[in-house]
This record gives sequence, structure tokens and C-alpha cells, in this order.
Amino acid sequence: MDNIKLIEKKVSREYLKEIAEERFGDMIKAVVDLEKRVMAIGGELHADEESFLLERSSKQEDLWGINLYPDEEGKNFIVFDSMINIRPKQNNRSRDVEDERIRKEIIAIVDNLVT
Repeated sequence: MDNIKLIEKKVSREYLKEIAEERFGDMIKAVVDLEKRVMAIGGELHADEESFLLERSSKQEDLWGINLYPDEEGKNFIVFDSMINIRPKQNNRSRDVEDERIRKEIIAIVDNLVT
């Protein structure tokens, strides 16, 4: 988990591109904490970033996995696709984030953290 970074204040798209090149080329896996309004990036798996945040007092029900594409704009920048999002208990039965309110909150947090 030494490659995982906690993003608590604004980072640039260029910074995200550097992180992407280290691992997947054009994409970064990220986990957003809705309560703390932060995200973890740079892990190989969303589950690694989820564990990283849980170790820092995040609550599992507040954590949602996404993929960021730093070279893309608009709706193509954030893709809601992660195994950690499958949560029947929270009425989310797919890898997607099905609740539009949660999706909007994730987008707002990412917009606040990425310039």
C-alpha cells in the first residue's frame, strides 16, 4: 500500500497523469470517502485503497470506487466501476454507483479535489 496516496486538497490533472503512468497508463483507480470528502488513489485494486482509508477511520458505507481518466473531460473523466460498489445492503447491486445522489456527491468531491 506504499503507492497509495491520500488526496485531501487540490491536485492537478498533470499529477493524476503521472500517477496513471506509474500503474495503468491512462487510468487511476480511486476510492472516495463521502463523509471525509477525500479520496485515495494509486492502488492496484480499489480494495487496497478501501483498506487504506478504513485504516484511517473511514466507514465502509461511505467508500465508493471509481476510475479516473485524467486525459478525458466531462462524463468520460469519472467512470463508476468497482467491485467494492457491490452492496446489496445499501441497495447497490452492481459495480456501478446506482444512486444518482451518491454519484453527484462523488462528482462534487472529485471536482473539489482535482483542478
